[in-house]
Amino acid sequence: MREMKDMSQESVKQDDVGRAMDADWNQTREIAIEVRDVQKVYKLYDRLRDRLKEAFGIGKKKYKLHYALNGVSLNIYRGETVGIIGTNGSGKSTILKIITGVLNPTAGEVNVNGRISALLELGAGFNQEYNGIENIYLNGTMMGFSEKEIDEKLPSILEFADIGDYVYQPVKTYSSGMFVRLAFAVAINIEPEILIVDEALSVGDVFFQAKCYHKFEEFKEMGKTIVFVSHDLNSISKYCDRVFLLNKGNLLGEGSPKEMIDAYKRVLVGQYEVADSEADKNLLEDAEIKAAAMGTNPDVQEYGTMQARIVDYYLTDDRGLRTLAILKGSEYTMHMTVEFSDHIPEPIFALSLKNVQGTEITGTNSMIERAFLDSVEPGQRKEITFTQRMTLQGGEYLISLGVTGYRGDTFEVYHRLYDVINVTVVSDKNTVGFYDMESTVVVQDV
Repeated sequence: MREMKDMSQESVKQDDVGRAMDADWNQTREIAIEVRDVQKVYKLYDRLRDRLKEAFGIGKKKYKLHYALNGVSLNIYRGETVGIIGTNGSGKSTILKIITGVLNPTAGEVNVNGRISALLELGAGFNQEYNGIENIYLNGTMMGFSEKEIDEKLPSILEFADIGDYVYQPVKTYSSGMFVRLAFAVAINIEPEILIVDEALSVGDVFFQAKCYHKFEEFKEMGKTIVFVSHDLNSISKYCDRVFLLNKGNLLGEGSPKEMIDAYKRVLVGQYEVADSEADKNLLEDAEIKAAAMGTNPDVQEYGTMQARIVDYYLTDDRGLRTLAILKGSEYTMHMTVEFSDHIPEPIFALSLKNVQGTEITGTNSMIERAFLDSVEPGQRKEITFTQRMTLQGGEYLISLGVTGYRGDTFEVYHRLYDVINVTVVSDKNTVGFYDMESTVVVQDV
């Protein structure tokens, strides 16, 4: 135990040195966005009449304060691609709206150095009655461009949007995919120095998303600053230089995509503690872990004779921490506890994974693996673990569990749970198909 503590202290020292070096390097960089002690507070009323009474100065004030942002400070440097992640209600969209001037902070200040182009909520900045062309000119004018300058940019916008003659129709008739195509095309073709995107790309089709992320790469090479909010952890991992993690209006930490995605996994399942100091907040890797129940499917399908029951199940990552997200290439373990109410000869414990479309991708069981060939008696409990290395492509998958077996020649299902856990595989490199063949590619002169 003492040795582990010493190693932990040494790790913290090394991290402190690394952070100090990063701080020195950051001081030499130009700040594009500076957020200082920003708060955004809303008054929540139980009844509409309480709001009206306060508006007219009548009666007692009856409201609760909700801190959408609670003293958040962060710097974003020119040329960075920065991600902001967190659960719903963590304050991600609020901070983007304050940065872009859509909202005013209750307290604190924001300084922006550069022309911002923002793609926030779907529809923001567009007049639903105008057609696509008219909205292009409307948005360009709002950004300070002359009609002549917009004329010059129009061909590039139309080419990127690629919505054909629909550009001459009112945007209220557009599908969400067409709308985001046009909005993104406008946002990236007005020569922004800072591009801010809030989840909008999740609406477009996969080909358009690839086109947008290719544009991100071009922007990075041009030294432009990109800030985007996304629940797509694969994109966060692949494109971001740094990531900020928010939760319930508080900044929990900042760091590399891997560090913050790992911390986010803890937030998802309640396995984190808010530290007392800012330094500790930035060292989530060293925080103590709380035990917490795993999030599972509330509408799980199950059936069986119930002579054996799966009474507990959860995932852990390569450090033994409960999680709902696994890094591609890392080791993880599926845990399952089974309780028996009858004599069962040689029960078989099974695990399978399918994609969200329902295609069974892979699976195994204790008989195939020759891991357990004994009989069990009433009252016994067994904990079964499946430890594997994750080679599936980045994305969402569903895990099913089962306890089966044979009585003579008859196959019995004792308990089967379908799609009990949704696991996210986080990857910065997806190959073709369902899984990675882990190829080694060599190119040489001949």
